[in-house]
Amino acid sequence: MALVGLGATGCAIGTLLAAREDCVLVGAVDQRPDTIGRDLSEFLGLDRLGIAVTSDLGALPATDLAVVATTSDLDRVAQTVIPLLERSINVVSICEQLAYPWESHPQIAKQLDAVAREHGVTVVGTGANPGVLMDTLPMLMSVLTRQVNRVVIRRRTNMSRYGAILSKFGLGLEPTAFAAARNSGQVIGHVGFEQAIGALAAGLGWELDTIVVYDVEPSVVSDRRRQGAHTVIEPGAIAAVTHRARGLRSGDAVIDLEIVFGFFDAEDEVQPGDEYLIEGDDQLITLASNHGFESFLSTVAAAANVATAVVDAPAGLHSMGELPVLAMASKGARIRQAVHR
Repeated sequence: MALVGLGATGCAIGTLLAAREDCVLVGAVDQRPDTIGRDLSEFLGLDRLGIAVTSDLGALPATDLAVVATTSDLDRVAQTVIPLLERSINVVSICEQLAYPWESHPQIAKQLDAVAREHGVTVVGTGANPGVLMDTLPMLMSVLTRQVNRVVIRRRTNMSRYGAILSKFGLGLEPTAFAAARNSGQVIGHVGFEQAIGALAAGLGWELDTIVVYDVEPSVVSDRRRQGAHTVIEPGAIAAVTHRARGLRSGDAVIDLEIVFGFFDAEDEVQPGDEYLIEGDDQLITLASNHGFESFLSTVAAAANVATAVVDAPAGLHSMGELPVLAMASKGARIRQAVHR
């Protein structure tokens, strides 16, 4: 395995992979000047690994898989992924737009698929959402009903473990600054609604009229200081935002998604939690979590757990729904069993 991108999420994925018996870290790439030349172990909290961080993708040694954890922008991520594929390296990326890019970025999707097939490797975009929580999970739940009519998902997720990614949500800004940043395109909210809705609709066999992504809105202004792993929310600053999206079919909102992203406090009216509703012909299927699926930990786990599934998958660009459930759920156990036989 090689790591490309040593931000908070990339390092957490690396730490998880380093603890597995079926994975060996062999290289790391990061573009920040203060990381270059340092031993990877410094960023993962491990004993010395003897792996010097480089800024050059071409300096990576031969490896089965690269985990790319850099940006949400697929145009930029493709510039990293394509050279890796051309070296016959399988790729897992947490770029949200890579989770299901066939409709949102058709030309890039076609190029990635072609290059991966040409070199006999696989590329998959994954994470908590998109990747699992708003696409693959409800797709799997839909197996329990004869015919799905509507999917409604409400998430309230803790963002206090994240670092640089928080800027796109406007968390920590005062309301006036938030409005200005949103109007200028600096605050965009969640990236990945289009991909999650596209993947879910494709899995359910639905052809949608359109996907509507609404503007992100402030939902909690903090009256106290809130400390995150990498960021502090001061009193008077925005501690939570709400973002919504819908997939319309024949004018009806057949996929209805809403997420509240925030630094939650025990005294807030809004608390972490997730609710799912699959409206079927024969029954309503519901799933609820009082604490919610923790986005940071879930993203880290998803990226690590698909690693061996991606290496074993057919060549090309694939979505999470196309990977075998057993291969992802086993967390490398199937490979360990094969090696020990």
